[in-house]
Amino acid sequence: MRILAAALLACLPLTTLAAETYGPRLEGFDYPYPVKIFRFESQRQPLEMAYIDVPAGGKGFAGTVVLLHGKNFCAATWKDTIAALSAASYRVIAPDQIGFCKSSKPERYQYSFGQLAANTEALLEHLGYGEGKLHIVGHSMGGMLAARFALMYPRRTLSLSLVNPIGLEDWKAKGVPWRSIDAWYAGELKTSFDSIKKYQLDVYYNGQWKPEYEQWVRMQSRMYDGPGKQAVAWSQALTSDMVFNQPVVYELPRLTVPTTLFIGQTDRTAIGRDLAPPALKATLGNYPALGKAAAAAIPGATLVSFEDLGHSPQVQDPARFNAALLKAISEHD
Repeated sequence: MRILAAALLACLPLTTLAAETYGPRLEGFDYPYPVKIFRFESQRQPLEMAYIDVPAGGKGFAGTVVLLHGKNFCAATWKDTIAALSAASYRVIAPDQIGFCKSSKPERYQYSFGQLAANTEALLEHLGYGEGKLHIVGHSMGGMLAARFALMYPRRTLSLSLVNPIGLEDWKAKGVPWRSIDAWYAGELKTSFDSIKKYQLDVYYNGQWKPEYEQWVRMQSRMYDGPGKQAVAWSQALTSDMVFNQPVVYELPRLTVPTTLFIGQTDRTAIGRDLAPPALKATLGNYPALGKAAAAAIPGATLVSFEDLGHSPQVQDPARFNAALLKAISEHD
């Protein structure tokens, strides 16, 4: 029977087999734009950072936008935003950070937002930007990274756009229990398509699901289904520890670049919520309040609210989000 099963498996088209799982670097999942690789050394090891680099379309050249993905997202998730920006004559650079998606997942790496910002800066230097100014856009965890980038490289940052950034509250200081990386890893090993979809449905989309969201659930879950599950889970555990222990909320007043916050009001994202006592859990991830507080803390910040959208306005309503983003960055060209 095993021989027969193997023979039948061998007869399946390669595309069918590839669709079952993705590799630890998202092998088998195609991005909407060509993927390039930046090779560099960091923390005494060679690494590869995947990135998308889409030239400006339309007429003329409006500037360059760098898009930073969230923890449960990849550069590909920005596909509609990339198309809109390119059509508006912006060059768009969207990297996959080390530890995520199509980039290297080193077993030993000290993750910090400072390190990821430095990696992003190294990529920009590689692309020939020198001291060129850029529009920096970050979503979710990418919002934490974007804020760190702007703090480290203010002369590089023409404008800062934070899309439902996490880290606007200090979960640990509020009483969310700390957990070890081993505990994060054990939890990541349980990840599945169903668990990701349920989490996103409840936390990101306020119970409102659309079929087009499933491609991003598959993108994430099939890495856990494949042979690189342990490498993916370990990277996610290390970066969860980074997110939990490195909130940016205390440094928002130090931002000196023009900043716009794009806040979907139904978002309830909060790292570690699952361990929080019920009374505390009910208060976490209150984005209507967090967005207003962040806008008040950042000198001169502008707050754009999407009353009916959640954690990923660029996914839920690309046309509306892209119009708002283009308006914000065009004011700082």
